[in-house]
Amino acid sequence: MAGHSKFKNIQYRKGAQDKKRSKLFSKLSREITAAAKMGLPDPEANARLRSAVQAARAQNMPKDNIERAIKKSQEAGGESYEEVRYEGFGVAGVGVIVEALTDNRNRTAADVRSTFTKHGGNLGETGSVAFMFDRMGAIEYPPEAATSEEMLEAAIMAGADDVESNEDGHTVYCAGDALHDVAKALEETLGEPRSAALVWRPQNTIELDDGAGETLLKMLDALEDSDDVQQVYANFEVSDDLWERMSA
Repeated sequence: MAGHSKFKNIQYRKGAQDKKRSKLFSKLSREITAAAKMGLPDPEANARLRSAVQAARAQNMPKDNIERAIKKSQEAGGESYEEVRYEGFGVAGVGVIVEALTDNRNRTAADVRSTFTKHGGNLGETGSVAFMFDRMGAIEYPPEAATSEEMLEAAIMAGADDVESNEDGHTVYCAGDALHDVAKALEETLGEPRSAALVWRPQNTIELDDGAGETLLKMLDALEDSDDVQQVYANFEVSDDLWERMSA
């Protein structure tokens, strides 16, 4: 499994802490508001908003919070967020992509650059890392939604390209421009997914020893902790022992 997927699962477990959950809800609310403002404030007519709402529900975000975030997008003079992507390198040349929603590009760029530098990395130019990843749709289901065989069959029927299944659940991958159609087909068979979104999937991964792996995980954790950062992707692999130790 790609490193970014494992790291995201670690974040879900750490998100059980009150402080992390509060920050997670803030990020989810920001995505909902931005999605509603960029399109229609109706999840049924706005695929990105629907995906944002699904992700919020999967994290047990209260319905009132979701509705408030949508309403906020329609307020005159309300907050306006800009999508920004940063690309850079961590230790051992690991490629890192950071997606952010910000109301202040200068602040966010300074925070991201500082985090890279502090952990032995460096921020690169746009395009310096993205070519090592594929832009794909990713639809996630919990493990109880289906067996791995059932999920594979459903994914094939829906027109997906690949499936990854493990103890944390199932991730169905498809072409980016097919995300809406594949997600809709899967939902008719398996019900509403845990999330459905465009992601950066690494073409290859770099295996790190525990020392370099710990440094990289700390950098990714620090990036994720930023209020402006929505998603972080990286092309690496580390030992199971380190995963367990860092997620404890």
